Amino acid sequence: MRETRGVPSAAASGVRIGAACAGAVPAAVLRLSGTELSPGWAVAVFGLGVLCSALLLMWAAETARADMAGALALALLAFIAVLPEYAVDLYFAYAAGSDPSYAAYAAANMTGANRLLVGVGWPLVALASALALRRRSAPDTGIVLEPHRRIDVAFLAVAAVLAFVMPLTREIGWYVPVVLVPWYGYYLYRIGKCSSGEMEELVGVPARLATLPAPRRRATTATLFAAAAAVVFACAEPFANGLVEAGASLGIDRFVLVQWLAPLASEAPELIVAVVFAWRLRASDGLGALLSSKVNQWTLLVGCLPLAHALGGGGAALPLVTRQVDEVALTAAQTVLAVVVLLDLRFARLQAAGLFVLFAVQFALPGESARLVLTYVYLGLAVLLLATRVRHLPATARALGGRIEGDPHH
Repeated sequence: MRETRGVPSAAASGVRIGAACAGAVPAAVLRLSGTELSPGWAVAVFGLGVLCSALLLMWAAETARADMAGALALALLAFIAVLPEYAVDLYFAYAAGSDPSYAAYAAANMTGANRLLVGVGWPLVALASALALRRRSAPDTGIVLEPHRRIDVAFLAVAAVLAFVMPLTREIGWYVPVVLVPWYGYYLYRIGKCSSGEMEELVGVPARLATLPAPRRRATTATLFAAAAAVVFACAEPFANGLVEAGASLGIDRFVLVQWLAPLASEAPELIVAVVFAWRLRASDGLGALLSSKVNQWTLLVGCLPLAHALGGGGAALPLVTRQVDEVALTAAQTVLAVVVLLDLRFARLQAAGLFVLFAVQFALPGESARLVLTYVYLGLAVLLLATRVRHLPATARALGGRIEGDPHH
């Protein structure tokens, strides 16, 4: 069917949305019906559901820009796309309330997911952006974030510093949700009040949806968000469990699977959306979505773990075993370096390569002493890099109060 200026016909848009739903809905129906699938089939069926729901999320987020600040639309996208991680991690924390052995899995899953975002997700966006620019024979000067992204960087910086309390106390205490859950709420308030400047020209399905009358457009956008969220939430646990069981049948250590393979599966929707944004020459939005996801995982997700543990019959604090103390400290140190890297709102290919190499090193040196050394390496690099970015600290701190320097809308 013919498209004009990137706007498909209503029929073509309907076909695309219908095709995405055709891959997503059956997976959710199977999950809700309680049908048991073998690990291999679970990965295939529920994985397809996750992929299709990622498409719905991307279309909804782009269409939402017609009715709300682009930054808030991306934050909403980041939250919904990361629902699989919430489902899996909160399940482990809840189970730990009656079976303490699950506490290690909850912390492992959380730290693995957070490190994957920065160590793999951010470099993937940089790689997709570089390839897209090369395809267009355009110069690659790295990813430049919009001024309003200082809000994400500032809020993540505070959360990163507070995170060191957890390894010091050897628990995710009852006070963590008291601090971090409202902190995420304040972040949404700040990001919702900022403008991301002029909206990019929409193409494809979002371009067609944006032409609908406002009430119908908003209802359609809300429906897409809700449908995608429902499918993501329904498919998360069986998809992750299918991967873990399939890996275990191959002789891979279950703890390793919980920390790395399950998070890789549950992070799939947001990673796919971010890479597609970058491939479409919207790398700033792709990295911005992952940055917003990092904020919500390092605040809201961490804050919800003790609550899930208590609801499962455990205490008000989720204990950390020795290995997880080191893992949380390492994750916090990586977050500090990530914050410092983005203080100037630029993400260069060399920085992306550095984050990936540091992430990969932990698999070559998996011992306890190696984790401790790598923690200090992250912090040492952060201190060295901060010396060249000190001038950006005042502007970043002011972003906590909503003042965004360099944004003509503030």
